[in-house]
Amino acid sequence: MRMPMKSLTPLALLAVVSLAGSWGGCSTNPATGKSQLALVSEAQEIAMGREADQGVVQQLGLYDDKDVQAYVNQLGQQLAKGSERPNLPWTFRVVDDPVVNAFALPGGFIYVTRGLMSHLSTEAELVSVLGHEIGHVTGRHSVEQMSKTQLAQIGLIAGMVLKPELAQYGDLAQSGLGLMFLKYGRDDEREADSLGLRYLVRENYDPREMPQVFDVLRRVSESQAEGGRIPGWLSTHPAPENRIRDITAQIAALQVDTSKGKVGREPYLRQIDGMSFGQNPREGYFLGNRFIQPELGFEIRFPEGWKTVNQKAQVAAVNPARNAAVVLSLAKESSPEAAARQFFSQQGVQQGQDVRVNGMTSLARTFEVQQQNGSLQGIAAFAKDGQGRVYQILGYTNAWNANSGALSQAVGTFERVTDRRLLDVKPKRIDLVKLPNAMTLEEFNRRYPSTVDLRTLGIINQAEAGTRFESGVQVKRVVGGETPS
Repeated sequence: MRMPMKSLTPLALLAVVSLAGSWGGCSTNPATGKSQLALVSEAQEIAMGREADQGVVQQLGLYDDKDVQAYVNQLGQQLAKGSERPNLPWTFRVVDDPVVNAFALPGGFIYVTRGLMSHLSTEAELVSVLGHEIGHVTGRHSVEQMSKTQLAQIGLIAGMVLKPELAQYGDLAQSGLGLMFLKYGRDDEREADSLGLRYLVRENYDPREMPQVFDVLRRVSESQAEGGRIPGWLSTHPAPENRIRDITAQIAALQVDTSKGKVGREPYLRQIDGMSFGQNPREGYFLGNRFIQPELGFEIRFPEGWKTVNQKAQVAAVNPARNAAVVLSLAKESSPEAAARQFFSQQGVQQGQDVRVNGMTSLARTFEVQQQNGSLQGIAAFAKDGQGRVYQILGYTNAWNANSGALSQAVGTFERVTDRRLLDVKPKRIDLVKLPNAMTLEEFNRRYPSTVDLRTLGIINQAEAGTRFESGVQVKRVVGGETPS
């Protein structure tokens, strides 16, 4: 939770996608040569991508390393320049998220996660990922999908959210990001793979590195190493086994000498040396149901068994029945009283009674919002810390009798943290070791210990049990990141 940033609402994207309007007709796609239904013009496609890009930056955040950002953008720009849509406003950026994934928005806005970068080992592997995502844009896959089905789906979503004045507290588990991670069909994924291979070869990279990426993704998915703000790879891409087979066959059929292609292991590893790995506890971390934010110096305890999510602008928990939630965020106002006035002045929000809660909350009051299928009831609490920051804690439900006790208790646990053991946490980081002599993966782990298990160490080094590394090669390990038990 890196606060202060505005939350992205589901309606923010719905409004943009509604620009699709009444454009119609088919056209021939220059990248694929296929006739394609397009209800969205290129100008609208770019507008959608640019709007959603703002949501990515606000909700997910970018990795704070200018050199890494410049490196990825430079590689992506070179690939895009050789594509069939070179004039799009292409941007290539690294998202500060530990999940292993990459995604593209319409109009040429492409992202890879730092989680993905920490699992790759060569520039050619990264280029193959960027080429694949470029292929989704040049193939206009998201535009075609929206033209066929997404507008109808958006209508359903719009009918499910809360009243507009409370829309930002709607589907907390998704937080409006679903439209950023469209699930493409198998044909679209195969097409993006083929286009990515085309762009990779045009830039003279070794295409044999591409199947290795899919194998890494397979191993990561099997390890179920999730925990980030965005979906994992298998949530947005098909299983990698068939893709490995298909792309290997395409590489074998190429009329090029693949042995002369660029790999770029050393320059790539230099870029990720010191990169954050896994969850960054400086942005907040959980000890069971207890959430601690060391940068801002507070904690809150959510009810046991509730599903939690820590985002850039808020931290939230949803109960198993998905009919109650607690959301903590920063308010824009300079005092709890002003923040309360702003909240209760929203159309449809009816003030209730003042309530007493524990913790550092200075003002708390019940509220109710009438809906077509009943009422939404909750507690809105506001607090100010010693640095002048004002916090808003909302607990709300449409089943008040069943959940009011849990909501009141959770709101009342918001308090300051002073224990240095909890505050002085550091993120895990990638550390490169140049081997003085040959050794196995197990020997490396004993000599240069990591703060991740041996399986994870093997995955990030693309090594299996018993793999023997040659003398002089650079091998990744993970250091730091210990949190109190």
